[in-house]
Amino acid sequence: METSGRIATTPDALDFTVENVEKGLHQLYYDPNIENKNLAQKWLMQAQVSPQAWQFCWALLSPDKVPEIQYFGASALHTKISRYWSDIPSDQYETLKTQLFSQIACFSSGSKMVLTRLCVALASLALNTMPEVWPGAVPEMVRVFQEEGGGVDGRARCLALLELLTVLPEEFQTSRLPQYRKGQVRGALGREWGSVCPLLQQLLRQGDSPGAVKARVLRCLSSWVLLDVPLSESEGLVEDCFTALPDPELFDTAVEAIVNAISQPDSQRYVNTLLKLVPQVLSLQEQLREAVQNGDMETSHGICRIAVALGENHSRALLEQVEHWQGFLALVNMIMFCTGIPGHYPVNETTSSLTLTFWYTLQDDIMSFDSERQAVYLQVYRPVYFQLVDVLLHKAQFPSDQEYASWSSDEKEQFRIYRVDISDTLMYVYEMLGAELLSNLYEKLGRILTNTEQASSWQHTEALLYGFQSIAETIDVNYSDVIPGLIGLLLRININNVQLADTVMFTIGALAEWLADHPVMLSSVLPLVLQALGNPDLSVSSVSTLKKICRECKYDLPPYASNIVAVSREVLSKQIHKTSQCMWLMQALGFLLSALHVEEILRNLHSLITPYIQQLEKLADETPNPSNKLAIIHILGLLSNLFTTLDISKQEDESGESTAPPVKTAPPPPGPNPVVVVLQQVFALIQTVLSKWLNDSQVVEAVCAIFEKSVKTLLHDFAPMVSQLSEMLGQMYSTIPQASALDLTRQMVHIFARETDHFPPIKALFELVTSVTLSIFQQGPRDHPDIVDSFMQLQAQALKRKPDLFLSESLDVKAVFHCGLLSLKFPEAPTVKSTCLFFTELLPRCSDMPPVARVVQENGKLLLQAVLEAIGGGSSRSLMEQFAEVLFSLNKHCFPLLTVWLKEALQAQGFPSTRVTTEQKDTFTQQILRERVNKRRVKDIVKEFTLVCRGLHGTEYAAEYCL
Repeated sequence: METSGRIATTPDALDFTVENVEKGLHQLYYDPNIENKNLAQKWLMQAQVSPQAWQFCWALLSPDKVPEIQYFGASALHTKISRYWSDIPSDQYETLKTQLFSQIACFSSGSKMVLTRLCVALASLALNTMPEVWPGAVPEMVRVFQEEGGGVDGRARCLALLELLTVLPEEFQTSRLPQYRKGQVRGALGREWGSVCPLLQQLLRQGDSPGAVKARVLRCLSSWVLLDVPLSESEGLVEDCFTALPDPELFDTAVEAIVNAISQPDSQRYVNTLLKLVPQVLSLQEQLREAVQNGDMETSHGICRIAVALGENHSRALLEQVEHWQGFLALVNMIMFCTGIPGHYPVNETTSSLTLTFWYTLQDDIMSFDSERQAVYLQVYRPVYFQLVDVLLHKAQFPSDQEYASWSSDEKEQFRIYRVDISDTLMYVYEMLGAELLSNLYEKLGRILTNTEQASSWQHTEALLYGFQSIAETIDVNYSDVIPGLIGLLLRININNVQLADTVMFTIGALAEWLADHPVMLSSVLPLVLQALGNPDLSVSSVSTLKKICRECKYDLPPYASNIVAVSREVLSKQIHKTSQCMWLMQALGFLLSALHVEEILRNLHSLITPYIQQLEKLADETPNPSNKLAIIHILGLLSNLFTTLDISKQEDESGESTAPPVKTAPPPPGPNPVVVVLQQVFALIQTVLSKWLNDSQVVEAVCAIFEKSVKTLLHDFAPMVSQLSEMLGQMYSTIPQASALDLTRQMVHIFARETDHFPPIKALFELVTSVTLSIFQQGPRDHPDIVDSFMQLQAQALKRKPDLFLSESLDVKAVFHCGLLSLKFPEAPTVKSTCLFFTELLPRCSDMPPVARVVQENGKLLLQAVLEAIGGGSSRSLMEQFAEVLFSLNKHCFPLLTVWLKEALQAQGFPSTRVTTEQKDTFTQQILRERVNKRRVKDIVKEFTLVCRGLHGTEYAAEYCL
């Protein structure tokens, strides 16, 4: 300590006296300087684990100290006992136990937080000594605290005992006991339940027991049941918990105790006890209804938790008790009441969401029975599930416009998530109810839309449509005979609300596949969608629906194409949609145009993108600034997304599963692809943009994205652009190297390197970017992990698609090899993975490519050393499979050399790790050299060896890692 009272940082200042610890605590709690607080906390943590802690901790518990200081003393005791038990001589166990009992007695009327820490310390001592050294731990605890004396009143002693009994199982759950001891101690604790249960029952049943004692009893029960004590043994106590529920002071703890008791996995074995609990739960219905009536959300929530815990955890066991079917059905109906609890989630109630998982579980259990028993259960429960659908759709209804407007954004988001959960539940329920569910929804929707006498709320209509949408989004409804009628009903809806309009849109989108098989209905729904497209409030729903229709129905859309393009062009020009929706809209138009004749595609493309080209020309003339940068990226993004989906080569439905004729339009005539025509027209403009924005990686990425997406979509149709794009890429990369240019080069190599006509420009581009990147490596590549990653991927792709590129005299294979060696040592995992891929593509070429064979022969040992260094601990364990692949490739293709290199490399003392012995290295060498066919085995050998190198072999982690 420093004389000023501050904690010193020098080692010789670690004088852990009572006085210094008190100064440290004062500094921690009251010093306004955060650095001093952190320093104090670090010093106090050292104090807590020091040998001197045994001296100062008892002194800190002195009655004249403030609770914060006493608490630290108690915590230090717990730390020493729980983490340094082996330091305590066995002849001190009894003294320590006696001292702890004495301190607990002293604090039973003192600070609650200090009492709890002392109880946890004694609990830790008990766990370390039971069952051999302290076989009757719990009975002794009970006896000590039931004895009179010490000037402590009976109620305080009782509460202290209950606190001790409560923390005992909790301390077990978090203890650091070895696995074999955990089993022994769990068994010993289980046997002690026989002493605890009668005591708890007695205290709970005594009429004069104070509320605080009863609350502590319930907490104690909650703690013990987590040890999987048999439900049959705690049956009476759990039933007593039900009698505590009417008491508001005990309600929450009683609920927790009951839920914990019946949720234990082992409790399903005790069917007779479960059957006795069903009427107990049912008896809570009156209290539940009163709570709902009075708006008491806490009480209704708690009772619901109990009912759901019993139903969800034991539905199968209770279903199997056929003679008690009425009791279980009553429980199911009680849970149904909780699902349909009045009020809007999450503002008026938060209970209904608790029940949703129960309905999944019950359905799974019913459907898991054999067909004969299943039929019996379905007879009873199908009507229940139809009722559930009505309840869920009622709960999914929006509140009134006025009420919804008053909700916070957080409440609206919770309600949205709640509706998604309801949607998922409806989709699941469909598996049981089938087509009848759709008919049921259709009839209800028909009734409310055709009823002229009684106007229905938009909320009711929207909820029914939401039900349809939930099912149609994931279930194939093509067979359903109600969909034509549903579309007819959609046209009758008076859409005067954003939420309703959204759901109408999403429902149409969910029916896109059905529309592809029934194109006659397109003329009915398209006007709705195109009208919605102009409403910014319906941005997401209208654009995503149009995209789905254009993707699924594109061969039936040519008659509507000009109208769709015109509306889309107008909407885009008004800039009413966010960027992501504009991109989706362009993708939709790409799908749409793909099905047209080339002349029509070009005409529509011209009208669609001419305004953007003009805007881009204007922006290209301006001095670069942040606002025109965003505009340029936006326009380039629109073109990219359009070209991503505009593919005239695919004349079949993309899913390949359409029952419609695969070809609905004439095959494209010979000649340039429309996308290529457009790209050639704007190529010079894009070069102008690049010339001004070459320093900006985002603009360069946006430019590369146009060509990359076009190449991916068009494949060989992109051929006319190869030469000029290769030239532009080379100029771009030579001026300012960027990863996106390498990625685009990789795509070009992948598609065109094998084509004789295009090999010269591809070869020239490959050699140029390789040469430029090698110069980056000479200057220091560490600041460019993205370039290194992309470069290694490019080299691997070249070796895979066109190894001849490595035969060029202009390519320095040795330099590329050394770049790979450097890249293996990068901390970024993706870069290392790409580099390993490069080497696994390179090494097989030793046999047929002399330049590669020469480089590997001269430098292969360096590669092996880098791999061994990584395995020895130089790289993340998650990358060991990749390094194993390189090692396997060396073994398979360079075996004679590897035999020598391995021996030489592993002779070095302490390499690849100081933790491995010579024998272990020899074993590793023999194992690797033996495996030239089984790659999986090499990966296992490397995994095991890396654990040995890291000192992790034989640990729990190792067991998980080697799975």
